[in-house]
Amino acid sequence: MTTPLLLPLLLLLILCWKSGVEAVEHPWESHLHEQARGMADRLSTTLTPWPVPSRSFPVEVHQAVADGVTINTKAIQAAIDACSGAGGGVVSFAKGDYVTGTIVLKSGVMLEIAKGSRLLGSLDLRDYPDHVAQRRTVMDTNMGANQSLIFAEGVERIGIRGPGEIDFRGSQKHFPGKQTISATPGRPFGIRILDSRQVVVEDITLRNAACWMQNYLNCEDLIFQRMQVINHVNYNNDGLDIDGCRRVIIRDCFINSEDDALCFKGAGLRPTEDVLIENSTFFSTCNALKIGTDTQGDFRRIYARNLRLGGIPDHLVSLRRQQASTGITLATVDGGDVEDIVIEHCTIERADCPIFLRIGSRGRVMPGMPPAKIGKLQRILIQDITGGDNFRQGSMISGIDGGLIEDVVLQRIDLSMMGGGTPEMAAAKVTEDPKGYPDAHQFSRSGLPSYGFFLRHAQRLHFRQVRVTPVAPDARPFFVVDPSVQASSRDGESLEVR
Repeated sequence: MTTPLLLPLLLLLILCWKSGVEAVEHPWESHLHEQARGMADRLSTTLTPWPVPSRSFPVEVHQAVADGVTINTKAIQAAIDACSGAGGGVVSFAKGDYVTGTIVLKSGVMLEIAKGSRLLGSLDLRDYPDHVAQRRTVMDTNMGANQSLIFAEGVERIGIRGPGEIDFRGSQKHFPGKQTISATPGRPFGIRILDSRQVVVEDITLRNAACWMQNYLNCEDLIFQRMQVINHVNYNNDGLDIDGCRRVIIRDCFINSEDDALCFKGAGLRPTEDVLIENSTFFSTCNALKIGTDTQGDFRRIYARNLRLGGIPDHLVSLRRQQASTGITLATVDGGDVEDIVIEHCTIERADCPIFLRIGSRGRVMPGMPPAKIGKLQRILIQDITGGDNFRQGSMISGIDGGLIEDVVLQRIDLSMMGGGTPEMAAAKVTEDPKGYPDAHQFSRSGLPSYGFFLRHAQRLHFRQVRVTPVAPDARPFFVVDPSVQASSRDGESLEVR
């Protein structure tokens, strides 16, 4: 006999079962969302630009000439050294075009490029001497990335601000090289900042690096705001790479890049954590928002909201193509754990594969290190995503044997894609490739067996109010679910293996 006290509980259980309410089954969701918002509030309150002293150090005092021809490296470095030695202030560029080779930022220095003025990278590779990191990382040992126009290591309170611009002039004509996933000899980075803290980049336009535009490795307390990046003159033209950094704000920024637009890496072998990304646009012909490829360190507590993601609109500069490989990539292939990630209120447009989640076992480490374990990818919340003009590849969530993607919720997602999938695509096999490069275009780029989501080696994936609409008729199913997928659902109903 049912007691009166049990009736309300039974009624609640019946209602939850009928409506497919999964919050009861997965309490981590609300906790994760609250944690992300709390972290964002704390960062917004406590992480503010460092107070720049009013002292000004015009580079002309040290005989810099803003004629677009004279190499001013020594003069600019003298102004930086004087500014830092005096306790900090502004090194100003106010009268035209200043050409320079590598300059080294020191503590307390804010570079300020005035409206109408430009800092121009030298076109001579000899003006970019090597700066080898004092603390060796996977970045140095595998990419050999020792050259850049702007370099800093082990300093604090540094920055770059406009409203002028920096043109690194890194075209293929002057700095030739091929697209690569390893070393990039002869193609300097734009900016390399290592093991530093209190870094501000704001109100500045950055153009035309020979390789990555910016690399910040093992830094703390970084602010990027109202920054514009256009990087389409060479290969490996990333927009912004954050590696092993803690307490980071990226807001009100615009990046248009040939390679990954905003990319988080773990080559520094330290965790990336407590990151807020908001109110920004990231366009790319590769990946718009990405965790990976180097994932030796962990990634946790990353919150992204109010973003435009995807390929390059027709009216903007693009060197090779318009389509992005992915809108969102979350990957671990070198042993790091990716967890507690929230992405919400975003658009994804012009992407081959709108959403790509991947575990692999590439296992790239520094020489002498033990083999990497298989990393975890878990507790991921992606919600309130819209967008159109996406290609026919479809989205993919795939771990590997022995490395399951776990606890992922995708909800309130409404995307359109071109459609046109064929029965041959629907019947195609998708390679496992556990040690391969973790980019979506490695997997059936012309069309996965499903137009919505291809799922493999995962458990507890939950889809709620997720719709993908093909513009043209498509012969493929919405889902293809591999038998390796466990305990997963769509709108409260178990996903069927297909």
